[in-house]
Amino acid sequence: MQSVLNALRVLEEVAARQPVGVADLARALEMPKSSVQRALVTLHGAGWIRQAGEASTRWAVTTKALHVGRQATSELSLRDAAVPIMEELRGRTDETVHLTIPEGGDRVVLIERLQTSKPVRIVMPLGMNLSLHASANGKAVLANSPAEAIERYVGEGLARYTEATIVDPARLAAELAAVRDRGYAVNSGEWRADVSAVAAAVMGDSALPVASISVNVPTSRMTGELRATYGALVRDAARQVAAELGSSGPAGGAVRA
Repeated sequence: MQSVLNALRVLEEVAARQPVGVADLARALEMPKSSVQRALVTLHGAGWIRQAGEASTRWAVTTKALHVGRQATSELSLRDAAVPIMEELRGRTDETVHLTIPEGGDRVVLIERLQTSKPVRIVMPLGMNLSLHASANGKAVLANSPAEAIERYVGEGLARYTEATIVDPARLAAELAAVRDRGYAVNSGEWRADVSAVAAAVMGDSALPVASISVNVPTSRMTGELRATYGALVRDAARQVAAELGSSGPAGGAVRA
């Protein structure tokens, strides 16, 4: 554990002082040169730092650190834009509202939630992975993904979670077309029998989904009328978030080529 902490301290110091050598790092961190050198070798091997120009004894951070920083900034910006709109959505529905982001091409990940005040509620931990074909958030993202991404996902097989899960590729294709037409996705107990939801994709400038927003309701509480009402609300909320992020692309309901 100490070696990991040392490496992180060295990385932070390199970023602050780059280009910088072992001796200067050791003085600034009050660490033995040998410990600093081991940390530098580890960081270099992992691609976090590089030798600065022709000076083999001086170091600078690589674009890997920049990439990770951009990812963190992007998620923070998304949360900043989405949470006020999610709060308004919760106020209008008094149901649990979720924010997810696509990850890995085969799932969405729950990154934010606002709970209902009702005693019977949907409770999911942050960081939970949700299926693309059996959750409303997942279907909203999948429906607005490129055709080749949809084909690749379906080709890997559609797992069954409940009796209501769509596992037939043709039926799923029709479902995704319906999602694009109305601008929101529906989950009627397809992931968990007791969970129903509606969700809409937040579209980015690249005309690809960057997130999805959902209203999540115990199946016993979801009527056909509420499903349509909540669907229109999440569609509008997703469009508002896209606008806050500066997206000029379609905000849900776009047919992917």
